[in-house]
Amino acid sequence: MTQMKTINKKRIALMASRNPKSEAVYNQLFTTLKDAGFILSSKQPDVVISIGGDGMLLSAFHKYEHLLNTTRFVGVHTGHLGFYTDYRDFEVQELVENLKLDRGAKISYPVLRVVVQFKNGEKISYRALNEATLKRLSKTMVADVMINQVHFEQFRGDGLSVSTPTGSTAYNKSLGGAVLHPTIEALQLAEIASLNNRVYRTLGSSVIIPKKDRIAILPVHNDRYSLSVDNKTYIYDNIEAVGFYLDDTKIHFVATPSHTSFWERVKDAFIGDVET
Repeated sequence: MTQMKTINKKRIALMASRNPKSEAVYNQLFTTLKDAGFILSSKQPDVVISIGGDGMLLSAFHKYEHLLNTTRFVGVHTGHLGFYTDYRDFEVQELVENLKLDRGAKISYPVLRVVVQFKNGEKISYRALNEATLKRLSKTMVADVMINQVHFEQFRGDGLSVSTPTGSTAYNKSLGGAVLHPTIEALQLAEIASLNNRVYRTLGSSVIIPKKDRIAILPVHNDRYSLSVDNKTYIYDNIEAVGFYLDDTKIHFVATPSHTSFWERVKDAFIGDVET
């Protein structure tokens, strides 16, 4: 009895998207966790439970990214299958029971670090769980692409996207990029509507970059650019360069018996059951 009480001293934060189904699951989880003896608090949580879809999980990640070393995440999806969610809306009791038995096991995925360097020497840094995308606002973007300090190409087109392995199934896939298993610690650089003709030439395909290498995008024109980091977008001018590399810190998910295989998620999301 004493051992169970100690286990349930975990601090748990709940975050839910604004729809009736997610709010109902939130209320059910809140009551069930409280009755089980867990501490429900948004401050310094041991576990963050995201209720909704992948967008909600991204919001939870950015809210608690300063606590990645000490916090683990759990996703409960209330709509379509999400790549960051292990539980369905009708599995609340199963989730709570698994948390009672939890001993701190985790599944870890790489996180992208994005560093914006301005012409005045200032720098701004972000983390991305899925991807970061750079576009020029007014005209075709022209930028030099450096990979590990080697000039790779001069890109012309709508923009460039750098994704993590888990983000490879998101915007990167719609750009024709490859799907990477999250245990492969690498970056992926994908072009957005590149211009390729006799005068201008880029590789024309996505590139897989090992974790030790860094990517730098150097815009040629001094103009306004949009930088999208997961589900947030920032507008900047006077950009000298934008750097991308795998962060030293990873995101950690609670390892449970309900953790869904990555390949099962890919199949369910993009292929489904095919009749033979």
